[in-house]
Amino acid sequence: CSSLAGIMLLEAFLALGAVIIYFLLSKKKEETLSFKEGWWGKGQKPDAEEDTTIRPFKVETTEEELSDLFRRLDQARFTEPLENSCFHYGTNSVYLRKVVSYWKNQFNWKKQVEVLNKYPQFKTKIQGIDIHFVHVKPPRLPEGRSAKPLLMVHGWPGSFYEFYKIIPLLTDPASHGLSDEHVFEVICPSIPGYGFSEAPHKKDFNSVSAASVFYELMLRLGFNEFYAQGGDWGWLICTNLAQMAPNHVKGLHLNLASVTNLGFTHLLSILLGQYFPWLFGFQEEDVKQMFPFRKKGIYRILLESGYAHIQATKPDTVGCALNDSPVGLAAYILEKFSTWTDVQFHNLEDGGLERKFSLDDLLTNIMIYWVSGCIVSSMRFYKENLQKGIGSQKHERLTVQVPTGIAAFPNELLHTPQAWAQKKYTNIVSFRFMPQGGHFAALEEPKLLAEDILQFVGKVEKEQLWKKK
Repeated sequence: CSSLAGIMLLEAFLALGAVIIYFLLSKKKEETLSFKEGWWGKGQKPDAEEDTTIRPFKVETTEEELSDLFRRLDQARFTEPLENSCFHYGTNSVYLRKVVSYWKNQFNWKKQVEVLNKYPQFKTKIQGIDIHFVHVKPPRLPEGRSAKPLLMVHGWPGSFYEFYKIIPLLTDPASHGLSDEHVFEVICPSIPGYGFSEAPHKKDFNSVSAASVFYELMLRLGFNEFYAQGGDWGWLICTNLAQMAPNHVKGLHLNLASVTNLGFTHLLSILLGQYFPWLFGFQEEDVKQMFPFRKKGIYRILLESGYAHIQATKPDTVGCALNDSPVGLAAYILEKFSTWTDVQFHNLEDGGLERKFSLDDLLTNIMIYWVSGCIVSSMRFYKENLQKGIGSQKHERLTVQVPTGIAAFPNELLHTPQAWAQKKYTNIVSFRFMPQGGHFAALEEPKLLAEDILQFVGKVEKEQLWKKK
């Protein structure tokens, strides 16, 4: 009997040992995300080596394109909005008429083209498609210092132009009243299918594909170690990049951090976090931003995610209409710049759009979509990322181990508390509640975002955190 007990004990130890070994090995195996080698060009991949030349690029439009635009603006059909509907039904067409009038009579696209071209832009072919990017080096460097490469990635319905106000704060901080302890060399690519980056010609180009393309871009530019920053889709692309190349990404800075794999503790914290915040590691600000959860979580998601459902299922259908009508395109995009900047702006007839942005900035972003004809391909990115279902992809199960900084802006549509974020981002070295601002942080609050990036990089550099991986 004692020998039988001994055998059973030995079997239990062996089983336990096997479980421990399995978890150790599987954890090690799943630490990084695989680089996605794709071919996104037309037709079959040619046998010849890809041309890796980096070519200068400038934004240019023809008189024919502009006269076509003005003809379409002149022929726009407007629908009367419901009385007192403000932005509750989407873009209010009374305000939209004003935007279109400004677009036709006052907006100077040629001047804005000069603004776009004030920073050096380039194109290079990666995995079969032309990738557009802005690359700005510091005008001056303090003695003995070198610039830190920083990749900044936009989202939808934004563009590389979102970063034009923050670029000088990062490449020349001293001239803007910021510390010049860290000075950056900024690289802002257009996501393939957005702006002046060629759209993929084949299915399945998702965030991991984009991360692979941008990783290749950074290596091609000679950056073996760099920082990455993003919000919106930039959050996911930069997250994937950090999972793919943890030895190359020195730090990851996000102004949106969403967690798609919710576990039991997450659900429990939704039910009880309002009453026992300390139990779940919630701070006072977390409680304020998240609860009541039915209103600030569930209801808000239902109210604001219709566009995502359309774009994740049938992007080309509505895309055809938006690509044919500049007024329709403006209505679709402006609504996001209203609600995502402050959800309360839907109570205003003008959507509060000019409280935080100028019409020149808003129309420049819309014009990037119009002149490049990219609205359909930009919307397809939702289908490629979401068609298999939330929580189904490998990158969603993997953690991020590179040093991470999160700037939590109060008017972001959904708030992710640090207690949730750190299950995914295991090495959060900076999590700050920002005093104001919403989804388009780089465009709306460039100084606040720049300050947060600078202090985050300062922590990583001072403690040499990326070397401790």
